[in-house]
Amino acid sequence: MPRLLRHTLLSARDLLISAGPLIALALLLLWGAYVWLQPTPPRRVVLATGPEQGAYAEFGKRYAEELRRFGVQVEQRTTQGAADNLRLLRDTTQDVDLAFVQGGASDALYAVDERTDGARLVSLGSLFYEPVWLFYREDAARKMSGSKARDLVLTELTQFVGLRVNIGAAGSGAANLVAKVLHANRIDIEQLKLSRLEPTPAVVAFLAGELDTLIFVSAPESPLVQLLLMTPGVRLFDFAQAEAYARRLGFLSSLTLPRGVVDLAKNVPPNDVRLIAATATLVAREATHPAIEQLFVQAAHRIHGGTGWFARAGQFPVGKDAELPLSQEAERFYRSGPPILQRYLPFWVANLIDRMWVVLVSIVAILIPLSRVVPPLYEFRIRSRIFRWYAQLREIEHALTDRSSAPAELMRDLDALDARAERIRVPLSHADELYALRSHIEMVRARLRPHA
Repeated sequence: MPRLLRHTLLSARDLLISAGPLIALALLLLWGAYVWLQPTPPRRVVLATGPEQGAYAEFGKRYAEELRRFGVQVEQRTTQGAADNLRLLRDTTQDVDLAFVQGGASDALYAVDERTDGARLVSLGSLFYEPVWLFYREDAARKMSGSKARDLVLTELTQFVGLRVNIGAAGSGAANLVAKVLHANRIDIEQLKLSRLEPTPAVVAFLAGELDTLIFVSAPESPLVQLLLMTPGVRLFDFAQAEAYARRLGFLSSLTLPRGVVDLAKNVPPNDVRLIAATATLVAREATHPAIEQLFVQAAHRIHGGTGWFARAGQFPVGKDAELPLSQEAERFYRSGPPILQRYLPFWVANLIDRMWVVLVSIVAILIPLSRVVPPLYEFRIRSRIFRWYAQLREIEHALTDRSSAPAELMRDLDALDARAERIRVPLSHADELYALRSHIEMVRARLRPHA
């Protein structure tokens, strides 16, 4: 085997050494591009959800399961709600990467007063409707004066003045949204007997008769919402002016809860109910890795793309959000779907190529002209093993002509040169040059022999 390796057409070792600087340059450029572009996303991200047992917490679990398939750990951060999520995202001292945020969840009463400081935020798309669920107890309505109250149906928000109302914990988006709705109705929030309990304690107090009214802003998947919809003696407020709310407040939509959609057999609800709804949005910091954004948008498509109480198949997620700009990765997904490479290659490979292809093309464009120096360098390395001995051969020949050295000494030098030539290893493609050297040595020996 060693003999076979010595007799090859090309010398792999010399070829590698000749191309070594070019290979080192390519590796250096690739390493620099990798460090600069950071194509590999982090293996851990933090997702701010909301209160435990809320819809955001339930969806957070599903996102964690989806991204676990790609080796990304999603740490769910329990919060007070959407307003708290917004504050965490904007606070650069917090390690939150993404969060669920509902429309109208900010602290500002007017859009002009919205905060824009802190970390820059982008939307990954609208996910689902979050209706304003205003539940009230029939016995509380009975205590109100007027015929409407005797019918156990409340029709105007002003009728809730004086009742014990829970609007959600401080830091929840529901409390801020309700404040905007009350302001639109010219109701001072101080006129209500307010409590700010978290959802689960609030439901317990409501069912125990300690509260008259509960206000949730949540997806219908929330277990607490579904519980109250099926509880006897609890009514859901019908927003007769739902379309007007949608026209006045841009973050709200007008929806209808269809008759019987909660329970067809029991006909719950017994009639269509008009509702107002915010839209839940998946929000990320602008600095979030693009591959993470892409994974979350794809997960959103799988999680929220089906039918629901208020949406038809394929209606969500959607790249429309009036409050935050849409991220480039999300816009790319909504325009053309998942990247083409991800349809055929594993995510990590496809993502690496997708993030690096521009750099790879640039490096190839630089290296192709430079690679032209490799063949001459290779030729020089191989031929220099042979041609460098011609200098010594010429010195022997000159010494013979000038008679500056003894013929016997010159013969010994010539024999030593011939012995070195025998040990020269060159690929077969240059064997003719090696044999030419040895024949020239023999030619000088023939001239030297009569004088020895």
